[in-house]
Amino acid sequence: MTDYIIGVDLGGTRLRAALMDDDLAIHARHEVLTEAEGGFEATLGRMKQLIRAAMPPSDEPLLGIGVSVPGPTNPFKGVVELGTNLAGWHDIPLANLLQDEFGVPVFLGNDANVAALAEATRGAARGYRHIIFITVSTGIGSGIIVDGHLLLGKEGLAAEAGHIVMLLDGEFTTLEKQAAGPSLARQARERIQAGEASIMAGMVDGDLEKITGKTVGGAVLAGDTLANAIVSRAGTILGGGMASLLHIFNPEILVFGGGVSTIGEPLFQPMRAAIEANCIDKAYWRNLKIEPAALGENVSLIGAGALVMTRGGVEDLSAVKTALDA
Repeated sequence: MTDYIIGVDLGGTRLRAALMDDDLAIHARHEVLTEAEGGFEATLGRMKQLIRAAMPPSDEPLLGIGVSVPGPTNPFKGVVELGTNLAGWHDIPLANLLQDEFGVPVFLGNDANVAALAEATRGAARGYRHIIFITVSTGIGSGIIVDGHLLLGKEGLAAEAGHIVMLLDGEFTTLEKQAAGPSLARQARERIQAGEASIMAGMVDGDLEKITGKTVGGAVLAGDTLANAIVSRAGTILGGGMASLLHIFNPEILVFGGGVSTIGEPLFQPMRAAIEANCIDKAYWRNLKIEPAALGENVSLIGAGALVMTRGGVEDLSAVKTALDA
């Protein structure tokens, strides 16, 4: 007899559910558009339908349901504090609502924490116990695992590395505001408007408002000087933020996901240089692994399954046997 888990990814665009075994291997997957503009009740109804579609055979046990949520989430109370880009998702007792409906334990997690659990159990950080996962995309999110335990804080709101505060040119700002995709796009628009040459203007047919982080990344790969300068700056700033995290948490591995991270070496080379220049001793980075995320679009589903195995990220990673198969 197989023990099953259902993982749910509540995304701003897509709502997905997967049936997994206790090795976190996906057996079936279902997907619909979130259509969050329709409000909380309608989205919850679609989520319940997906979960029903993902149920295991009636004679097989379901250990629980894990849900990845895009926004501040209290995993101890099972409450969505604020669903980012989800209309009406504020102070929602989602765990209780689903537990009452399906009669099994339900665990919630912020999407970056969930991704950290996924990469730690079946991805790039499998076999490690001190892990920092960073996603660099529309925003900068993170999940931190300390000695096999997800760092949650008093109300589950910890480990928001993207909101590290820094003083830059006399103004307070954050890592996210300087190095996430929208920041790269904004810098590109401003510098082109100021007269700097770039292929990015042609890439958007002269409509600079259409420049995105993806545009900047594409221009880097094409060898554009301005795009390379913008991404190099972001890498340096990101490296400064990572140096702070290395000093505080002394991880074994940094794992990077998100669209901006796929730019690769033009971002990571200056990041590594900034880490080495700003750490107080090379012991912090000498044996540090820096790896790209490995699980692609399955990361939130697998991580939601890992939430069930670790009781919301409270129990040790060893509760998930695949975490040990390095």
